[in-house]
Amino acid sequence: MTATTPAGVTRLLIADDQTLLRDGLQTILNMEDDFEVIKVVSNGVEACEAVESLRPNLVLMDIKMPQMDGIEAMKRIKRDYPGTIVLMLTTFAEDKYIVESMAGGADGFLLKDMPGDRIVEVVRDAAKGHIMLPAAIAAKLAARLSSFVPAGTDAFDERELKQQGLTLTERERRISMLMLEGYSNKQIAGSLFMSEGTARNYISIIYNKIGTSDRQKAIALLKELMLKDAT
Repeated sequence: MTATTPAGVTRLLIADDQTLLRDGLQTILNMEDDFEVIKVVSNGVEACEAVESLRPNLVLMDIKMPQMDGIEAMKRIKRDYPGTIVLMLTTFAEDKYIVESMAGGADGFLLKDMPGDRIVEVVRDAAKGHIMLPAAIAAKLAARLSSFVPAGTDAFDERELKQQGLTLTERERRISMLMLEGYSNKQIAGSLFMSEGTARNYISIIYNKIGTSDRQKAIALLKELMLKDAT
């Protein structure tokens, strides 16, 4: 937090190669008392440099940009500054970008054609630690992930999941550990300071990754995954 930013204000970085969109988002978000857009950039390289120098709380990252695309920039930011929240900006819901973004650690998606008040709501919820998946993207993600593991399969090939970039993210691991400890969805939500609906979204993604919707089977498979990852 810089000396000029009041406590409780979310510091934002916007990365998009379209000037009109950048300026529009900056105007919308700066109108809110709890937001401050500290910088706008036009490519992934500039985004990584800005995060290193300015340490924003949250980044709005376009997927397709010159020099370095948004997915690669997001992965580098999440690797070097894992506490930074990154929302991917998109005008489409293409399967390959959804899966790659979520597997790389993205905290959700923001559709560019959302109305201004909804954009503010999504960014505010993301700043609180909620995963942001618009309905259209959630449906695409679920369909894409479930296609890698046949429905009703009791076990899965972890090596195949890794080849597809579908290992558990850090947040999914935390939720998985709480599931292994017997926490309910409500208890998981309370422990991680998120809404129960957000917790359910994460758990649904975990279920789809491992190919079961049965909680006990999921817990058994998660134990297997944790043991394999530890070796």
